[in-house]
Amino acid sequence: MTWLDTIILSIVEGVTEFLPISSTGHMIITDAIMNHGKTPTESEREFARLFEVCIQLGAILSVVTLYWRKFFDIKRLDLYFKLIVAVFPALAFGFLFSKKIDELLESPATVAVALLLGGIVLLFVDNLFSAKNRIENDGELSYKKGFMIGMWQVLAMIPGTSRSAATIIGGMQQGLTRRFAAEFSFFLAVPTMMAATGYKLLKATKEHPELLKDKDNLAMLGVGNIIAFVVALVAIKTFIGFLQKNSLRAFGVYRIVAAIIIFGLMYAGYIKG
Repeated sequence: MTWLDTIILSIVEGVTEFLPISSTGHMIITDAIMNHGKTPTESEREFARLFEVCIQLGAILSVVTLYWRKFFDIKRLDLYFKLIVAVFPALAFGFLFSKKIDELLESPATVAVALLLGGIVLLFVDNLFSAKNRIENDGELSYKKGFMIGMWQVLAMIPGTSRSAATIIGGMQQGLTRRFAAEFSFFLAVPTMMAATGYKLLKATKEHPELLKDKDNLAMLGVGNIIAFVVALVAIKTFIGFLQKNSLRAFGVYRIVAAIIIFGLMYAGYIKG
């Protein structure tokens, strides 16, 4: 990876992590375009995978920073327990199917299909659920509903689905308002992405210890997290403001257009499916 790659991928992560458009999908496609015509070594490929997961830590910290009053309020301990219940399905499925997930992470075709199908759902999700949704805060959210949202999050293991999209749609299906569904999606991202980052670092330490001994690699990880943190702060605040006045339909249209572009790039041979 070059420093330009580091900056571009970090910005993409910060912008897309909490929007319902799939950060993983955008990272895969961005990486495929940047590496067009190149043949990265196995070490470079492994570090790219590690980087794309680990810079999520910066995005996580943006959520904790923006919602620190809720995260550090000892009177709201039930929120922590609800998040533990909600994150359990993703941890279980991730542990059982980690190898298959890694294989899917190499497939732009999977990303394109998931973007397209998710985009179609987002076109209609507000009409399906918004009118009868009344749950506006975590105090009104039951453990059962939290667990069901966690089951929706499992779908995000398919690259291109979007963890944010899956949990927002799941939240709205469980009766959460559009705004609170987005906020709970942000909260749920913290334990989910911390677990994913920790697992990836542990795996890299055992299988590719040389990656974390390289000073340039460590510098890129540090800078990448800082960029992702700053960009994600802006993205979250902008997204919440947008949802107060608009539906999710615009993101559905974006996903469909993005999927068509990816299919076009694959057809033209610019990226491999």
